Amino acid sequence: MRFASVAPQAAPSTSPAKRAPAHAAPGRRAMGPAASLALLASILVSLLAASSAPTPLYAIYQAHWGFSPITITVVFGVYAVAVLASLLVFGKFSDHVGRRPVLLVSLIGQALAMIVFATADGVGSLLVARVIQGISTGAAVGALGAGMLDINPRKGGFLNSLAPTLGTASGALVSGLIVQYLPGPTRLVYFILLGVFVLQALAVLGLRETASRKPGALASLVPEIKMPKSARASVVIAAPVLFAVWALTGLYGALGPAITRTLVHSSSVVWGGLPLFVLAGSAGLSVLVLRTRATRQVMLIGVSTLVVGVVITLVSIAAGNGGTVSVIGFFVGAAVSGFGFGGGFQGGIRLVMPQVELHERAGVLSLLYVVCYLGLGVPAVIGGVLVVHGGLVQTAREYGAAVIVLALVALPGLLRSGRRAEATAGTAVPADAPAEPVSGVEDHRLAVAAEVE
Repeated sequence: MRFASVAPQAAPSTSPAKRAPAHAAPGRRAMGPAASLALLASILVSLLAASSAPTPLYAIYQAHWGFSPITITVVFGVYAVAVLASLLVFGKFSDHVGRRPVLLVSLIGQALAMIVFATADGVGSLLVARVIQGISTGAAVGALGAGMLDINPRKGGFLNSLAPTLGTASGALVSGLIVQYLPGPTRLVYFILLGVFVLQALAVLGLRETASRKPGALASLVPEIKMPKSARASVVIAAPVLFAVWALTGLYGALGPAITRTLVHSSSVVWGGLPLFVLAGSAGLSVLVLRTRATRQVMLIGVSTLVVGVVITLVSIAAGNGGTVSVIGFFVGAAVSGFGFGGGFQGGIRLVMPQVELHERAGVLSLLYVVCYLGLGVPAVIGGVLVVHGGLVQTAREYGAAVIVLALVALPGLLRSGRRAEATAGTAVPADAPAEPVSGVEDHRLAVAAEVE
């Protein structure tokens, strides 16, 4: 693996007509920008929905095949590891070959994963399905996020934050309802997702390409940690928050069903998927509510509500007597911390992505997702081990404390950035001073600074 850094390069023209190439496959009429943006967002929703769809099924799998809580978290965590590996290998690939080819292959991979899930006959099959699913998801998310930013930077940035939360929420809830009330509980949800991925793959054939082909595609497959100099300070602030909020998602995805069964004394798979739905649904709501707030303010709101929500959740779990108060408290904590998840995730993306150039988008966004999926997978696997040795309540307490600490790590950087902005504002040029020409890069950086504050 190579580790490198680059200095910021001259920004490309910000004119919409020159921002990125736009062409369709020969002989096909390309869909318009609005339809293309909607398609890319829907694919991101579907990918995250598919990733959370198995969550309500873990109890059924465990009853059929008799495996331990560690196995559940391993099945959950191996997906995150596969996504990580894929992000590192394929993160910049679409910058060289185009967004559309990467998306087509990724959707085919997702369809294959759904077939393996639907025909699974043991833990080995689940692991294979999760690996295929993780690789195809990792290859797609950078291309999807960069493609949406190519089409419309403002709407694309918003959808990059909203779509994952909608997908995670809908996958957990819809899967639980299908499993509970419709036939074929371990197959039907995967066949439905299979149909969705096939339709989306067909739609991608008419997608307007937004990235020109350029040499170096094979070289881009060599894993490389490469962060533009212009984005480094922002990444240092955003990374702990992104890790923390996705670690919280890992807690609800891997251990949420077991915690809910302990609190409500019910074996319903709908209950198993409900905590993750509440968390992710509240995150989506926060993305909508906070979309017009300044980025640093969004980050501060995200960190504070995340900490408060986790504290409420841990108090409710510790009470754990199955009473109404503990159950309500658990879901209130999920909703509050979910609002923090959405704020932290949206703020982290908004803090970093405006500071990179068009040709760096897929690679940088992929690295941000590396941080997210490290947070999603590693703590969840550790949590599964701790459950066996220390019990569910103790593990949840330690897990939650770690999330709080990680979220608070970002506060000094956020506060320092605020003081720097105030100092800069104090020495600002008077409003009536004659304007001086600035380069494209300087103009871009000034716009970013204004957005952050």
